[in-house]
Order: sequence, then structure tokens, then C-alpha cells
Amino acid sequence: MNILFVFYVPSGGVETLNRQRFAALKKYGIDAHFLYYENRRNFLNDHSAPTFITNDDAEIKKVLEDGDYSAVVVVSDFKTLPRFRSMGYKGKMIIEIQGYGPKKVAREALTNAIPLVNSHADGFLNPKTPHIMQLMDELYPSFPKFSFNNCFDTSQFSYKPSPIDGFRKVAWIGRVEDNKNWSEFLKIGYQLINNYNPNIQLLMFEDPTLSDPKERIKFNKLINRLNLSPNLTLHSNVPNSEMAGFFSEIGDSGGFLCSTSKVEGAPYALLEAMSCRCPVLTTDSDGVRSSVIHNQTGKFYSLGNIDNAIKEAKELMDNQTIRDSIRSNALEHVKTHFSPDLYAQNFIKMLESLGINP
Repeated sequence: MNILFVFYVPSGGVETLNRQRFAALKKYGIDAHFLYYENRRNFLNDHSAPTFITNDDAEIKKVLEDGDYSAVVVVSDFKTLPRFRSMGYKGKMIIEIQGYGPKKVAREALTNAIPLVNSHADGFLNPKTPHIMQLMDELYPSFPKFSFNNCFDTSQFSYKPSPIDGFRKVAWIGRVEDNKNWSEFLKIGYQLINNYNPNIQLLMFEDPTLSDPKERIKFNKLINRLNLSPNLTLHSNVPNSEMAGFFSEIGDSGGFLCSTSKVEGAPYALLEAMSCRCPVLTTDSDGVRSSVIHNQTGKFYSLGNIDNAIKEAKELMDNQTIRDSIRSNALEHVKTHFSPDLYAQNFIKMLESLGINP
């Protein structure tokens, strides 16, 4: 059985999810194929599966016909529903919501999509994101909805012992745009460097092709104003295969991953860090609740409260008992609640409830 997964670009959490679920579903006889409308980078992480990059109607029509797909899973792009139907696709179509950023944007998108969804889709899928589940219950009370955690293979992306250089590392991953709240990370980093440890190194991992140009200008200005350049390293488009080494090094250095997002769906960066024993300090950005439990699998701080962030960061770095406990508990949490087998079983149940028998 073939399933086609559709998204705009091969970047960020959705691309990671696609590569993870290929292996999870393959074990159960389901072949995942992937279609992205464009690739803005000069490389593509290996998906181990047929991966198409096109936004041309004729080419997409051929992909749909040749693939003989039992279902198509479209991430976020509601306009794809009538488009694929007009190409003659008659199979099941599932809309997957991995996150829209601000809650206002999510509400607007899901509200505007009601006619398209009711006319062309067969079900909704989301990774147990509280505000998305609430919106779908409100706007689509009788429509088939499926909510279960994304998958993550901790055996394939895991801790790698790394040499210690004596510098504590604090990292951030995201796009330079408002919802990812990059400015808060820079302010937290500034406080840690100037009032805690002047040798702290800040690492920021990003895809500059997806950043907001206006935000980029503000970003560069704030770095200069806070004089962070001596302590800051920007990493652009690091291949995913190299990130396990980075997370392991950050964890072993005594540092942590800091997530400052205002709203998140189900961020993969946190799972990747947790799998590599790199502790996480994050805002309670909604979708992170499935992975982070305060003082058990990570730490929360209050959005916008720099003092609170510094307090939690210091405890995460100074209290070895709490740190060790969080590092161990986080790994076990990912293994248990995000296992590929659990994901595949949930996915198959979804298909069966839609009348598709794998």
C-alpha cells in the first residue's frame, strides 16, 4: 500500500516527521512517498523513499496516477484538496495540522477551510496539540478527527559521546520570524553571559531561506546592540544527520536547548535534543506539553519573563541531581510515548476507520 505525504518545502519539523514515519510505516507494509512543492536549499535530506519536488499540475497528476495511492496526507495546505480532486484523484484525503504559529492564524485558517474540508477531505490528523484539537472540535464537531503523537526513533538519532572543550553551550533552533521569538533567546543569552558565566557560547540553528526579511534586520541589530557576536555562532541548514552530534555536545557541556516559541504544534527539535540527553528549557507553547513535563523531562519558563527563564536555566545547569534526572527521564519519555511502533499502529487504526485496510 502506498501513501503520499504532501507539504510545501522539505525543511523543519515536517521534513523530520516524514523521514521518521517512512521507517515506522514501512515495517508494517505501508510505503510512504513524499511530494514537496519546492526546495529552497541546495541539498535534500535522504528520505529513503520516492521524493518528488514539483508544483506543476501535469507532473503532480502523473505522480498521483503512477503512485496508486490509497490515501494522500496533506500538511496544512487546504487548497491542495480541490486541486488534487480536479486531477482525478478519488482516494481518501487527510488534512494534517502540525502547527500554524499564532493561535489567531490557526483559527482563521481552519475557519476559512470549512467549505474545502467538508467538500473534499475525509479526516483530520494532528499530534495532540491542545489548541488545534480544541479548534477542530469547535469548527468541525462531526468530522472524523485523529490525534496521536508523532514518531521518533531514538535508536537512529541518539546520544554520541563528544569531547568537552570547557565551554557551556546554550542552543536555539528555529526560523528568524516572530512566533519563534528569537529576540527572547538573545536576551536570555545576554543575561546568562553577563550575569552568570561570560564564557557561555550561544548556538543558533536556522534555515535562512525561511526567515522573515524584516525580522532578519531586527535580528542583526539586536545582536550588535547586545554585543553578542563574540559568544554567538549561527549554523545555517545543518544536515539532520549532524544534529545528534551537536545536541550531545550541548548536553555534555552542561548547557541546554532553549525554546522560546510563542505557540508550537509538536516541535521535533525538542524530541531530538531529549533523545541525545540534551536537556530542554522551553516556554509552555502548547504543543510541547506532550514531550515536556516540568522538572521531570524538561523545564518550563513563563513566556516573556526573562528573570524566570534565568532562574530555571541556572537550576538546570547548577543542580546536578535535577539535571541528571531530567536527562534520563526525557530519553525514556521519548522512547515510550513517541515510539515508531506506536505511531504505526495509530496510523493503521486511522486508515481502517476511514475504510482503508492496510
